[in-house]
Amino acid sequence: MALGTVTASDELRFDTGRVCLDLLATTHPVERLGSVEVLRAWITGSGLVPADTPLTHADPSWPAAFRELRGRIGPLVRGRPAPGTRSYDLALARVNELARAAPPAPRAVPGDDGALVRRLDGPPELAALLAAVARDAVELLTDPAARASLRQCEGDNCPIVYVDTSRGRRRRWCSSEVCGNRERVARHRRRAALTRT
Repeated sequence: MALGTVTASDELRFDTGRVCLDLLATTHPVERLGSVEVLRAWITGSGLVPADTPLTHADPSWPAAFRELRGRIGPLVRGRPAPGTRSYDLALARVNELARAAPPAPRAVPGDDGALVRRLDGPPELAALLAAVARDAVELLTDPAARASLRQCEGDNCPIVYVDTSRGRRRRWCSSEVCGNRERVARHRRRAALTRT
């Protein structure tokens, strides 16, 4: 698969419960932020900007900047390496640095039907979008209840981390439709194989 191409089986996913975790999910099962076009789709799909926000000013430096932020958030969310180690401290410093910029400024404006809709004052700059994701990571990392709700998907080889808001905190997979379905199919195949033997 070419870098930056997203196929139906590798669609962008937004089921982790947090924007910063959705960014982490863009590495599985393959790199998904390999092109400006895919990054634009991710920015819109993640809710960082309203759906009709023009992002035509995004350039090839944007995917690299988002991948760099993703690489800094990963060790902080997954807890490795530990605080006090150089790589952890550098990752935390970079996330904090990116969070300092002002995120895109929303405003409420009347839509075509008169109902208020969210718009931005203008096309969002890269620093503002990175700040929005970095601030989400800061909020997640500093909220004990949210941190306690973080789970790693139990799917085979699935590295996705999500916030478990399910009743009883019993969610096992990043997505019931993706990893959960794979597990159910595998379980069915194991039972069928046992029946045949």
